[in-house]
Amino acid sequence: MEPESLQNVFDSAFARISQVREAFTPQLTPREVGTITRVATGIAKVSGLPGVGFDELVMFPGDVPGIAFNVDEDEIGVVLLGEYWHLHAGDEVQRTGRVMDVAVGDGLLGRVIDPLGRPLDGNGPVVSSKRLPVERPAAPIMDRASVKVPLQTGLKVIDALIPVGRGQRELILGDRQTGKTAIAIDTILNQRGKDVLCVYCAIGQRASAVAKAVAVLRENGAMDYTVVVVTEGNDPPGLAYIAPYAATSIAEHFMEAGRDVLIVYDDLTHHARAYRELSLLLRRPPGREAFPGDIFYIHSRLLERATHLRKELGGGSLTALPIIETEAQNISAYIPTNLISITDGQIYLSPSLFQLGVLPAVDVGKSVSRVGGKAQRAAYRAVAGDLKLAYAQFEELETFARFGARLDEDTRKIIEHGQRIRACLKQAEFAPVSVPAQIAVLLALTAELFDPVLIDQMTDAEQAVRKAAAADIPADVSERLDTADKLSDEDRETIIQIARKALEEFQPKPKPEAQTDAKSKPEPEEQL
Repeated sequence: MEPESLQNVFDSAFARISQVREAFTPQLTPREVGTITRVATGIAKVSGLPGVGFDELVMFPGDVPGIAFNVDEDEIGVVLLGEYWHLHAGDEVQRTGRVMDVAVGDGLLGRVIDPLGRPLDGNGPVVSSKRLPVERPAAPIMDRASVKVPLQTGLKVIDALIPVGRGQRELILGDRQTGKTAIAIDTILNQRGKDVLCVYCAIGQRASAVAKAVAVLRENGAMDYTVVVVTEGNDPPGLAYIAPYAATSIAEHFMEAGRDVLIVYDDLTHHARAYRELSLLLRRPPGREAFPGDIFYIHSRLLERATHLRKELGGGSLTALPIIETEAQNISAYIPTNLISITDGQIYLSPSLFQLGVLPAVDVGKSVSRVGGKAQRAAYRAVAGDLKLAYAQFEELETFARFGARLDEDTRKIIEHGQRIRACLKQAEFAPVSVPAQIAVLLALTAELFDPVLIDQMTDAEQAVRKAAAADIPADVSERLDTADKLSDEDRETIIQIARKALEEFQPKPKPEAQTDAKSKPEPEEQL
């Protein structure tokens, strides 16, 4: 290139730069900046942000987010949502002008994230084109529809006796290590192929427990339709506080798109404790058990977001399974009674049943579904009433029989029938049972086909009925079990005959000695 042409290029470039520089008018952008006055465990006191609003997101050095929790005249109390060990008094704090939000969308399916939307599974950044606030108002009453469609858990004892509907809130409560999380995980596994998306929210759990739950979901192919939101036990209490709200916003996005969603909060005891810790650190007045006065409200506004929307709004549903840990079987403590009054029923897990090996350890007497048969298939309704009554009678008489009292024939039959009901309602972990197999077992129970079977053989007998149901129930009968308004006598008889045939090999065979004794007894009378 000639030197003259190169000089011309430089001259034109510099002329354009000077034109742009002369046309540029600097603009002043006002922004509010505050300073940290004090940092404590999970919270910070900040002064100098007069325009900040309640629940507004503020940013600290190192891109640590915080939520304005206490808005006082002279300073604000901020809940920190990240590692805060590097923060000191005098550090700068900036307003963002927006509330806390979280990424939502199909890109989250199969991912493990924290409440801020950051990936924890090492599979790269989360792909999302939309964000929703973590705190959102619940759907108005006029936007809701009644709960009529069942959400099958795959657990015989729940689907038959404590049915859960899509859009319902069913509390799972019990002491430590009684199988609460196992019921929730089983329910998630059973949604495979049923067009239900799942959100599992682990709040303040041990990292090993969360890793085990994620591994089970992945091994069974459930991560394809599940989002896992995690806060570990060593995370700041602010993250544990916002975790269920963030998870609910993720679930609501799918619900508003017309999908059916299941969300599990594991567990809200840790959530209440995290909120109590933050409130005490921020000098809010304590109440019963040192919880602040609005502890009921933080859970009610969370669970009110679970609903079933009208068809005009897409007809989506959000079913909530909150988990609560009780202490020494005390279900009348503060937080458990709060959640019992907020939810539409509870599944209570008994430590005594757990120790006896009755798994899942559901105490049918203390468990209830306030939606009930309206969210249950007709085939279940045909057997559930008799089954629950027989089981309740058995539990009453079992306690009485422990004292060694002599029992009449009718009482002995009720106890033996109840023992077989309990044996049939037992179920292995992570092994959900299909609807036709459940109906076959329950119909066989109500028809007393299991009564002649020895207790030691009940597990094998029940497996035989389930295998026969899977292989021999006609396709049209299976379809009617899902869709029919009533279980017809023909379908009932078809299923009972299949179960009776499967149980033939478990019937006790008459002893030949007993037969010969019976024939020889009349002979002395004839001689007389």
